[in-house]
Amino acid sequence: MRNKYSSGEDPEESKNSIFQYWWRTSDDDADEKSHLKLNISDISKLTPRLKVCRELERLALISQEGLDDLRHKLISYRAGDFWLPVGGIKKEDMDIPPIISILLVGLPGSGKSSLVNLMYSVLGRSGLVPFAQTSSNCSSYTTMFMEEHNVLRSMRSGFCVYDTRGLDENHLSYSLEEVSKWMTEGVRHNQLCYRPGDERHGSTINLPIGSLLSSARFAKRKVNCVLVVANLAETYKALKCGDLAPVQAIREIFHCPAIRKSNENPILILTHGDMLSMEDRMNGRLKVCEYLGVSETMGAYDIACLTEHGILPEESDPVTSYALTEAVYRALLQSDRTHLPKRKIKDWIVLVLSWIMACFAAFFGMLAYFFSKWSHKNKMV
Repeated sequence: MRNKYSSGEDPEESKNSIFQYWWRTSDDDADEKSHLKLNISDISKLTPRLKVCRELERLALISQEGLDDLRHKLISYRAGDFWLPVGGIKKEDMDIPPIISILLVGLPGSGKSSLVNLMYSVLGRSGLVPFAQTSSNCSSYTTMFMEEHNVLRSMRSGFCVYDTRGLDENHLSYSLEEVSKWMTEGVRHNQLCYRPGDERHGSTINLPIGSLLSSARFAKRKVNCVLVVANLAETYKALKCGDLAPVQAIREIFHCPAIRKSNENPILILTHGDMLSMEDRMNGRLKVCEYLGVSETMGAYDIACLTEHGILPEESDPVTSYALTEAVYRALLQSDRTHLPKRKIKDWIVLVLSWIMACFAAFFGMLAYFFSKWSHKNKMV
């Protein structure tokens, strides 16, 4: 597709409205039509709008070979493959989990389940095997259990994706406490996400017999990376109406201390449908990123998860496929750079001795306090 100002329009008007360019091009005229002819000597002087234009142009110019190469890296990925040697420590001395866990968090209806389904479609292409879907396809259904997804459909997959229950915007503080618990204690498949007041608010609750017992049998995963998912269309619509509540809730989630402790630079996924116009898509991305304090090009990805008919976009769309694949790749890249060295026997001995010395110090401190009070009492007598 060529840009909407390619013919019959004033060139000056087209230049001033450069952000409205339709940036998906065919392979034949990509080099000729899609490059932004900008003579800029200093990239730092680019406005945020032009930065986004350049980012969209970069995604549009990705070839199918580039997409296949990045997808192959994910298929052959093993935990720790993207680790870089730091401080003279060998990779064998690092505490690298067998599986990297990516956690999706966001408000209800933000598109987490649709994003997982798109991952199956884009990353798990395997011939006639139909892609799996998350269980929360019905709008009236409330996700009560965490779902672990192997989007590559491979027993050798080096990472998994967790679809979680949407965080309650009206009780966000309690929801963030739950997120902190996930970050510190880990997560597991089929883990219950039941919250106080679910029956009172009429949530659809379906607790199979023995579900809690079966959940304990699944392996507990440490959360290595968090993708904050937000509905770009709904958030931008609320912003235009002057409603800041959705973007403020997303800001609190994005800057949650527990998430920041795990990932210094969380990744933001802005989901939307194909019906969202290019102008709204760019303006919404700029406003949301500005409000959250996120880089327009390095910290956010806007991905069309659904078409106007409510179905997944075609796998052959290289722009959506590459943006999604690159977001997952960046999440794994960040995860492998946050691994810590393994604790050796010497470290455990020092830790135990420290606890013993602390107990002795507390005991003698208590004795000193008791005898001080006792001597002061006798002195008065």
